[in-house]
Amino acid sequence: MAITAAMVKELRDSTGAGMMDAKKALTENDGDMEAAVDWLRTKGLAKAAKKSGRTAAEGLVAVNTDGGVGVAVEVNSETDFVGKNAEFQEMVSGIAAVATGVSVVDALKAADMGGKSVEDTVKDKVATIGENMSVRRMARLEGSSVVSYVHNAAAPGMGKIGVLVALSAANEEFGKQVAMHVAAVNPASLSEDDLDPAVVEKEKQVQMDIARESGKPEAVIEKMIVGRMKKYMAEVTLLNQSFVVNPDLTVGAAAKEAGVEITGFTRLEVGEGIEKKEENFAEEVAAALKG
Repeated sequence: MAITAAMVKELRDSTGAGMMDAKKALTENDGDMEAAVDWLRTKGLAKAAKKSGRTAAEGLVAVNTDGGVGVAVEVNSETDFVGKNAEFQEMVSGIAAVATGVSVVDALKAADMGGKSVEDTVKDKVATIGENMSVRRMARLEGSSVVSYVHNAAAPGMGKIGVLVALSAANEEFGKQVAMHVAAVNPASLSEDDLDPAVVEKEKQVQMDIARESGKPEAVIEKMIVGRMKKYMAEVTLLNQSFVVNPDLTVGAAAKEAGVEITGFTRLEVGEGIEKKEENFAEEVAAALKG
């Protein structure tokens, strides 16, 4: 497979590796981006492999809670300017209110909102504001108590990151602290039991390959992997992470002190995983002048 400059750039952006290292990683792995990231990590050349693509789409995430139910909804727009538009914000708030009655995004799009479906409401707003918009996704969380938090709020209940945390009992203050932790740290799952086994096995294999590069005996490597996987779990699972409010405690231990159990969480960030074409303003102007 031909390795293009764009592929090398994408790998460099996601790992922080040098240009020649990125190119070699792609060549060694026949252009497979994911395998190239693992290859770089094995060689100790990846500074920080990013978990998701660059945030590129604009818009807002709105959160809403009703008793033991919480929802987070992402509504995208083409520009950040529209996200600051009061008319757009009012629509997003209304969609979040409707979302408490459904479970999946397709049902949300079809749900009634003031005599029209949510999808038709969005289409009408596209016509009046003049910019493409879409209801991209939603998340629903249930528990004895659900607490919400919005980071970088543009208006009450909506912003760039929306978080929901479910607790076994009401504790608004602690729930808010955990939600802020989730917004900042972005854990992959609640606990080890919730992690995808394939993801765990892949990480274990990468760590094995890294350890083997040291030339140590297999028996030593096996012991090394136990410690490395424990550290990995502490980094990616919410209950095992150091609590940002009190780093001396894990989040799980802090919950125990607070007298509650964290039963679930969800986090939506605007544009997460969507890649948007990078615009070159100078080139745009030059093209416009050429007619």
